[in-house]
Amino acid sequence: MVPNTPKIELETVRQEVVEDKPGGDAGQASFSEAVEEVGVESMLGYRLEQQAALSNFGMQALKSHSIDELLTSAVVVAAAGMRAKLSKIMEYRAAHKDLLIRAGVGWRDGVVGSSTLGADLESPAGYAFQTGSSVISNQLENEERFRTPGILAEHGVRRAINVLIACGSGPWGVLEVDSSSAGGFEAADLAFLQGLANFIGVALDRQLAEERLTEAIEYQKVLVKEASHRVKNSLAMLSGLLRMQARGNPSSEAVKALGDASDRIIAVAKTHDRLWRDVDAETTDLGPLVSDICDALQQQWGHMEFRCSVASMDFPADRAASFALLLTELATNSAKHAYGPGGGPVAVSLSESGETRILEVRDQGVGLPPERDALNAGRDKLGMRLIQTLTQSVGGTLTVANEGGAVFRIEF
Repeated sequence: MVPNTPKIELETVRQEVVEDKPGGDAGQASFSEAVEEVGVESMLGYRLEQQAALSNFGMQALKSHSIDELLTSAVVVAAAGMRAKLSKIMEYRAAHKDLLIRAGVGWRDGVVGSSTLGADLESPAGYAFQTGSSVISNQLENEERFRTPGILAEHGVRRAINVLIACGSGPWGVLEVDSSSAGGFEAADLAFLQGLANFIGVALDRQLAEERLTEAIEYQKVLVKEASHRVKNSLAMLSGLLRMQARGNPSSEAVKALGDASDRIIAVAKTHDRLWRDVDAETTDLGPLVSDICDALQQQWGHMEFRCSVASMDFPADRAASFALLLTELATNSAKHAYGPGGGPVAVSLSESGETRILEVRDQGVGLPPERDALNAGRDKLGMRLIQTLTQSVGGTLTVANEGGAVFRIEF
């Protein structure tokens, strides 16, 4: 028994028709007026409705980004345009050598998405798919060319029309409209339905290409993340090797140089660790990055106490490594020079004041010489040169002061 099928409103597939007015002025008349002028029940009115449906669907197909939505819209347009209650789109499945009903209107529950038809030449839909030739069967009960699929018999279908849906890669499936009423589909109906199938094929090509592009982009992101993750791990390993070499070196100057290099490598590694998680982002959050670096420095400088207070803020990802190195230089500078062997606290803060961002590193140690000497000579000449260079690279300005110890402040 054929279930009750909700009425398909033809107004959903109608559009306005542009007519040329005398004198060259173009005006607009509603589609309904155009149909009424020739007669709703006339053959011309019927064909006008089909053309309007085809035109509207073409616009929808160009905008659609979902294959399921595209196919669902197509079967509604096909049924409405043919003034039928039943239509379906079948996709060929090579592994099963059948045609799966992907979308449909008017069918009983459970048909769409699970029912299949034969893809062989003895099936109307299979014949259309295999040969590319459209099939019109206006008297299925007397059809001798093909067998009548069981699902059509269950729904009382008396006539059917099938056309091929083809993509750039070849045949994709079949579009079919079915009717349980008497009458006959004509060549003009075939032209309408094939035009609709052609639009579906073009839209499928575009959407499949977009899906492949998206998959390629996602795969590329995975590769980049994996590469960044491995770089981070390699840098951490290199830092560890430098520390091992420093512990076995009798030269205090060499030990210092190897330790400094290890700290700088860890800063870059921590930056990679943050950036690989958001490889497609143009910015990174400095707050977690500063916290990570402070934790790493605490492990490297066990006798020191690194206190970290940070705010969340976005920063250009391409300058994050420079910022990380700048923070590392400031913090290790205090760790090396502020205290004696017993160590002490180093406070790191990242804050905002209006549109200004402030990175501050302060200690409670021996303090600094006058500002001009601290900036131009410094207690660690290479370190101070790096601090000034890195400050410029992040677009900041450096000030130093004595406030119960040394204070380095970067405003950017």
